[in-house]
Amino acid sequence: MEHAIRDQHPVHEELGGYEGAKLGMWLFLATELLLFGVMFCGFAIFHTKFVEPFKVAHHTLDKVMGGTNTIVLILSSLSVALSLDSIQRGKAKLTNLYLAATIVLAGVFLVIKYFEYTHKFHLGIFPGDALNIVDPKAAGHEPIKVVDYMAREGITGAAADRFAKGVNLFFTYYFVMTGVHGLHVVIGMSVLFVILMKNRQGRYSHWYYTPVENGALYWHLVDLIWIYLFPLFYLIS
Repeated sequence: MEHAIRDQHPVHEELGGYEGAKLGMWLFLATELLLFGVMFCGFAIFHTKFVEPFKVAHHTLDKVMGGTNTIVLILSSLSVALSLDSIQRGKAKLTNLYLAATIVLAGVFLVIKYFEYTHKFHLGIFPGDALNIVDPKAAGHEPIKVVDYMAREGITGAAADRFAKGVNLFFTYYFVMTGVHGLHVVIGMSVLFVILMKNRQGRYSHWYYTPVENGALYWHLVDLIWIYLFPLFYLIS
């Protein structure tokens, strides 16, 4: 009876190295947070220096796509948590299902981001070089050339150079930060795919699931970073 209870509700892993592996993963996650922390600080500094161009430029981002991607990543965070819970309960097949769902949701995120990027490129918006923006005063999402917007608003001379520089900086940070995050999504997908393949081979169980737990931790970091990126770029004006 006691053995059966332990099979259903394991309290530790038989194999050693669990605490060391967890500590190593947390240290790695800390370095990732430092990387994004530096970029967040840089964005905040330039935001205070270029308030108006950052405010105008952020209207060009698609809040519907950004919000959809937020929901997608929240669902993926739930599915990866359920995958860890499943392997802890010894349900390997259910673990495979939740891992596959997480990978699919990550793919959906990247597809949506692809359409976002291609739309920006179609508008002539590139890192450090934005020719057009979405007119924040138009009823629809109508593009307007940056120079035409400045002329309409009476922004001339040094103020025009400053405004254009601010718009370019906003999109530079947008592409760099979301691009680096997208790279982390690809890495996370690859890690979870390897874990899925090994789990199908029976490598993990309720006694040994450290890689699954570390993979889930990494994916939660990916989700957490986007939770900060979404309001920073799409909502805060």
